Amino acid sequence: MIDRRTAPYAALLLRAAVGALFILHIYRKFFITGIDAWWDNMAHSGYPKIVMIYALVAEFSAAVALPLGLWTRWVSLLAFPLIAGAAHFWLVRKGFWFSDAGGEFTLLWAAALLVLALLGDGAYALRWRRRAALAG
Repeated sequence: MIDRRTAPYAALLLRAAVGALFILHIYRKFFITGIDAWWDNMAHSGYPKIVMIYALVAEFSAAVALPLGLWTRWVSLLAFPLIAGAAHFWLVRKGFWFSDAGGEFTLLWAAALLVLALLGDGAYALRWRRRAALAG
């Protein structure tokens, strides 16, 4: 049975945790390894430019929108293929176990995105008013 009193706070906690991971990934990409090094590495691995642009858009959208609770369902679904692809990448190369740099963590991250897509915004989410609501 879902506890309706605490479920919105569970969504908030998951939103904050997953959003923080995306913030850290964007930070690392731009300020630690450098966006040029990341881009060159992805290009060297054979990824087309559209995939690299999608990765940046999905990560940035999730880093901004998830902690704020904006469009949580849609942003989670936008980021899910990115993380599912990362899980596949590591599962194929390193196996399952996190201790072997495998796909265990990225699978958990993908599951968290799906849970967020199902749960929705949760507590303390910014609400984006629709134009119809503003007109009435």
